[in-house]
Amino acid sequence: METKKLILKKGKEVSVLRGHPWIFSGAIHSGDKTSPGDWVEVLDWQKKYLASGHVGDGSIAVRILGYDAETPNEAFWNSKLSNCKSMRQMLPGLQKETNAYRLVHGEGDFLPGLIIDIYKDAAVIQAHSHGMFMAVKDIAAALDEVFEQQLNTIYCKSKAAMHMNMDGDYFLKGDMPETVVKENGIQFKVNWVEGQKTGFFLDQRENRQLLATYSNGKSVLNTFCYTGGFSAYALQAGADSVTSVDVSAKAISLTEENIRLNSNKPQNHEAICADVNEFLKDHNKDYDIVILDPPAYAKSLAKKHQAVMGYKRLNMAGIKSVKPGGLLFTFSCSQVIDDKLFANTVTAAGIESGRKLRILHRLGQGPDHPVNLFHPEGHYLKGLVLEVE
Repeated sequence: METKKLILKKGKEVSVLRGHPWIFSGAIHSGDKTSPGDWVEVLDWQKKYLASGHVGDGSIAVRILGYDAETPNEAFWNSKLSNCKSMRQMLPGLQKETNAYRLVHGEGDFLPGLIIDIYKDAAVIQAHSHGMFMAVKDIAAALDEVFEQQLNTIYCKSKAAMHMNMDGDYFLKGDMPETVVKENGIQFKVNWVEGQKTGFFLDQRENRQLLATYSNGKSVLNTFCYTGGFSAYALQAGADSVTSVDVSAKAISLTEENIRLNSNKPQNHEAICADVNEFLKDHNKDYDIVILDPPAYAKSLAKKHQAVMGYKRLNMAGIKSVKPGGLLFTFSCSQVIDDKLFANTVTAAGIESGRKLRILHRLGQGPDHPVNLFHPEGHYLKGLVLEVE
């Protein structure tokens, strides 16, 4: 089959030459008729080869996967995933005490549209583009090869990410829906079939470890706790008391289960199923450490202003809940809210709270969630640790 080609408008090759992995629809001059997911070669206005990738279905016309005139065959996927595995083996945080990590982080691993998380002997694939979704079986075969058939389960969890009418998520190998993993020696039950995203929020590993260094002897409030990651770290580090709050009863149940897996003092933990904003408004207790780790408030530019107002209200309530001399760990995972806007929003909340605040740490996603230097949009997790007077 002849490879399809797209030709860019004059001058639109600059971003490709600079390494950005997206080509927008407005940059396309002409070319073959394509469908979402097709593999195409991209040429400049002089019809000189630039890159190859998957055709998109929206404003992103092409996601670039390579800069050689190659097709995504078995050797292609094996090479890409081997590179990802080698980089993770180099990371100091992924040693014997941790067996849950992100293997592929989209553009950060030069594989836009693809997420793969490893949970001990299971891999969860999440496609965010038609091209990756159409290649899932080839990707699973490459995973089996790269991990030398040591993976007992490979699960495709792409329905929610693809926003498509499809039968559902499915197993590509094995049928195990959950397991217990280790993160820095702390155990967590992960269910990729019923859980959010791929089952666990792996991007906060280093930030949970940082929290642990401050938690001994402290009272801790963990809001939007999901399955209790920050809570388990705090208790393991010797917190006097930990309160976990989430609106999801299923999340609260998993949090309690994870606390039982790790803590020899489960009585020091309280799990509350409640809307976080309502809880912060109504509670009458202050804490040494408050954690605000909400889901994305904005998934599009249209929701940006609304998200900023939401973050401001949340941080005002969080600041008011911290004892004098205590700490606020506050996060945003909304990609359209950049570092500067997030910091400005927290600053506005601090001004209205009337408290004095100092930044101790600026936080982000872990190194197994790398950011392509030429794709700064891949930096999505922002965090601040503030000392509150």
